[in-house]
Amino acid sequence: MNNDNNKGIDRREFLKRMGLGAVVVSAASVAGCGRKGSRQDQAYVASADIPTDKMTYRTNRKNGDRVSLLGYGCMRWPTMGDGADNPDAIDQEQVNRLVDFAIAHGVNYFDTSPAYCRGMSERATGIALSRYPRESYYVATKLSNFAPSTWSREASLEMYRNSFKELQVDYIDYMLLHAIGMGNGMADFEARYIDNGVLDFLLAEREAGRIRNLGFSYHGDIAVFDRMLAEHDKYKWDFVQIQLNYVDWRHAKEINARNTDAEYLYGELAKRNIPAIIMEPLLGGRLSNVHDHIAAKLRERRHDMSVASWAFRFAGSFPGVLTVLSGMTYMEHLQDNLRTYAPLDPLTDDDREFLEETAQALLRYPTIPCNDCKYCMPCPFGLDIPGILLHFNKCINEGRMPSSSRDAGYSESRRAFLIGYDRSVPRLRQADHCIGCRQCVHHCPQNIDIPAQMQRIDRFVEDLKQGREF
Repeated sequence: MNNDNNKGIDRREFLKRMGLGAVVVSAASVAGCGRKGSRQDQAYVASADIPTDKMTYRTNRKNGDRVSLLGYGCMRWPTMGDGADNPDAIDQEQVNRLVDFAIAHGVNYFDTSPAYCRGMSERATGIALSRYPRESYYVATKLSNFAPSTWSREASLEMYRNSFKELQVDYIDYMLLHAIGMGNGMADFEARYIDNGVLDFLLAEREAGRIRNLGFSYHGDIAVFDRMLAEHDKYKWDFVQIQLNYVDWRHAKEINARNTDAEYLYGELAKRNIPAIIMEPLLGGRLSNVHDHIAAKLRERRHDMSVASWAFRFAGSFPGVLTVLSGMTYMEHLQDNLRTYAPLDPLTDDDREFLEETAQALLRYPTIPCNDCKYCMPCPFGLDIPGILLHFNKCINEGRMPSSSRDAGYSESRRAFLIGYDRSVPRLRQADHCIGCRQCVHHCPQNIDIPAQMQRIDRFVEDLKQGREF
């Protein structure tokens, strides 16, 4: 392995690149890359052979691009891990193996960003893809100018041009304005793209051919989404990236009042014949790690399919979907998703009704809508915010949440929760160290009130330690 290809950057250099400085932290700070111990093995159990010539493709009506229905999300590339000089450095050899396997089985769409993997995803992705003919794959990246220090025209264009260098390309197939609607909604959109003339610049770049398709990814404020589509005649969006899964389809607002049902988002795009690219088909992994009794029902209905494949079939069954992104850190994740889309077995009407019932059952388990994107990190007070939320959700999904001390099994589940919490999150990074500064809230694409959840979990943990009733 060429070690130069795998060198990580330290936090100071990463913050400098993203225009963040040492104190003000943006959503881009440490987004992406695989979390140790985050494999969700119950989801990946199918073992059928994987054909190399059966991938389902969708044709982009605007330019004839023949795009694989499974798109590779490059947000969670595997890292070197414990024992390495730089544990957070991307494991380039493993990335190459994953990319090789994906391409050999028909995947041709790769989605990255300057924000992913501590700023290293584009470089790792570029190294892996540059070994193939440029016309054999489509690469998507984003203008991830989250931090106010990157909103100037100069800083934004520097980020844009650096993407070409890191990806080793002279044109971008799919370019996105990243996370439209996040933060302060319309005000942030105006500052990031309109007032500085950056959107006009990107439109000119599309005209010149350095951008083949221009679109945006949507998070949060529906007023921004509606405005972007209302001005479609002006901007002529080539595609839009939205969050879509069988829970968010009709129940996004039940998870978070600021969210918008995917049924509406997809419908508005379909009216205008704008191709949809799908993110979060697994709802941040929660649809691959469901409560045991729900997993049993999914497997009972189709014993030859994994839990995760139901969510991918749902997302891929809509005709206006161009590709469905999955951040596949491990080979078994990639292989399972390939089985789902090579070829796709579209959902029947009965399947859709079954998944709607499944969604309603899932909503009875009050998990926190964290997708482990790490946009909230690093916390200035050292909390491992995603780790705290993911442990809490994991115990809910596995039916191991302690309830009343009067219940059978309370002592065992109480002990398991507290020991698991200490193992998952170091003591100095736990919820009790949150001071409520709210620096994280602005950066969460799921609009989670993170300080409120930290207080909730801290109270829950303290009650468990003291043996108090709930």
